[in-house]
Amino acid sequence: MTQAEREPENGKEKEKDRDKEKEKEQRGVKRPIVPPVIPEPLQEQIQSNFIVVINPGSATLRIGRATDTLPVSIPHVIARRHKHQGQPRHEDPWLMREGLNKPESNEQRQNGLKMVDQAIWSKKMSNGARRIPVSADQARAFNKQMRPAVLDPSSRVKWTNTSHHPEFVVGEEALLVNPTDCYNIHWPIRRGQINLHGGPGGTLTAVMADLETIWSYAIQKFLEIPLRDLKYYRCILLVPDINNRQHVKELVNMLLMNMGFSGIVVHQESVCATFGSGLSSACVIDVGDQKTSVCCVEDGVSHRNSRLCLAYGGLDVTRCFFWLIQRAGFPYRECQLSSKTDCLLLQQLKETFCHLEQDISGLKDHEFQLRNPDSPAVLYQLRLGDEKLQAPMALFYPATFGIVGQKMTSLQQRSQGDSEDPHDEQYLMGTQSKQDQSAKATAERKTFPKPSGFDGESCSQNPEPSDRSHSQEMDLGHSQSDCLTGNEVEESPFAVMSRRTAISQFEGKALGIDKAILHSIDCCASDETKKKMYSCILVVGGGLMFHGSQEFLQHRILNKMPPSFRRVVENVEVITRPKDMDPRLIAWKGGAVLACLDTTQELWIYQREWQRFGVRMLRERAAFVW
Repeated sequence: MTQAEREPENGKEKEKDRDKEKEKEQRGVKRPIVPPVIPEPLQEQIQSNFIVVINPGSATLRIGRATDTLPVSIPHVIARRHKHQGQPRHEDPWLMREGLNKPESNEQRQNGLKMVDQAIWSKKMSNGARRIPVSADQARAFNKQMRPAVLDPSSRVKWTNTSHHPEFVVGEEALLVNPTDCYNIHWPIRRGQINLHGGPGGTLTAVMADLETIWSYAIQKFLEIPLRDLKYYRCILLVPDINNRQHVKELVNMLLMNMGFSGIVVHQESVCATFGSGLSSACVIDVGDQKTSVCCVEDGVSHRNSRLCLAYGGLDVTRCFFWLIQRAGFPYRECQLSSKTDCLLLQQLKETFCHLEQDISGLKDHEFQLRNPDSPAVLYQLRLGDEKLQAPMALFYPATFGIVGQKMTSLQQRSQGDSEDPHDEQYLMGTQSKQDQSAKATAERKTFPKPSGFDGESCSQNPEPSDRSHSQEMDLGHSQSDCLTGNEVEESPFAVMSRRTAISQFEGKALGIDKAILHSIDCCASDETKKKMYSCILVVGGGLMFHGSQEFLQHRILNKMPPSFRRVVENVEVITRPKDMDPRLIAWKGGAVLACLDTTQELWIYQREWQRFGVRMLRERAAFVW
């Protein structure tokens, strides 16, 4: 090859080198806070049957592969054997809770019941007549004389066999551990949060160990995945919209580092509920066993200011129903809220008898079977009237629960920050403020320009090095703050004051579900969004699965919504069974849908990245504002 032929080739190589250098420089300028270190092969599309979707509820764990039609649902409870003989037995309460036995509790309960009876009387039946409340006295005489009839000398229900002294028992078996056995009973999640308390097993380390044991057991037994194979699987974890970030961080760390999943996506339950029901926008009400969360979701984004968490749910309705049927002379007089088997019975009675149907009125005779371990199977008869309607209506008049001195309503609040996450909300607020000051100064300079010869050179040229680094910091802060919705970064003093007033106003009292929905929608930024939310109210979770609940809630919202929207909203639609699916499974189903979306590929946090960067990965990859 001649010298003349070599020169053009050398020139081309030099141009390529220069282009590569330019690309490197550009990458250096635009580099995100946490550099992506995903190896190329991992970015390929993963098969959905290698993704496990976990929806951890307060009373029920729902878990399954993303390809499964339905998840496995098990009680989210564990019985752990005492480490030392003779230790006192500890049992986390199930239906009982704090704030029920205060001097004012009964008075509050009675006042709530008066409001419920007034509401029953004021709403007309479909034939136009008013429904006349039935008092408990009318059923009491009949129920007090009822005696159980023996159906079978054996109930055929047995206590869990612990003769081989297992270290732990999980799920339904844990509920049937004999109280005389040496086992502590733990519910790791209470009201949507990790259940930290001062008793045995109440530390963060102990509760996380319980969660790891329950989830690992479910994965091995029901999904038939050996734990050593989890390195080939990824996980989608559903978390409440209002969550404790420290707890979410601990859960992610447990799934990636302890259990060994190769990657994880964390997403909010309400957004997943819209995915599962096939809706783009909705006001989502998730009525769980112990909490009710409300928030407005628009195009896959949960509006932060619209989030509310109410500290009551289906279990509170069960306990309220027990109080009401006791007033009516409940014939099973030995029933105790402290007994797990009696709690199971009361849950079953609530689900069988309770309703929100205004046309069902008067006294009716019912029967139920009692099957406790080591006891005969017996049949009870009882007569009930309005108790079946009054208990579910307590969700709209929460004073009926009789809970005193407890924080009943939580709103979204700013995070306190994390020492491992330097670019948190406090940083964004600071950089946004500096950016606004910088923009204001620039505008002033344009309005009142300085002479070009000032200090010997133009002000617009060659800023000081400190200014240059400052402007780079502004860009970094701005790129992060772009993903914040509404006025989350910058709030005027008036907005801050009104938000604080709202928090103090609502946290002191329990809002009914209908009022919580109206407040949540009212917090949306624009009238157009509010109209969307009134047009599509999605109810998920198992706490409002009563006959007639859809029409009842629709009637309440129509009567209470602002007149200005009543004129412009064509139809207030309440959806309680989207696609005829079980509302308890909707959020889990949405997690399975999320696993199949192409956009999810950008959300995975991999084990190696978590090991290196920790909680900062959640700020980079979470599909919601972290």
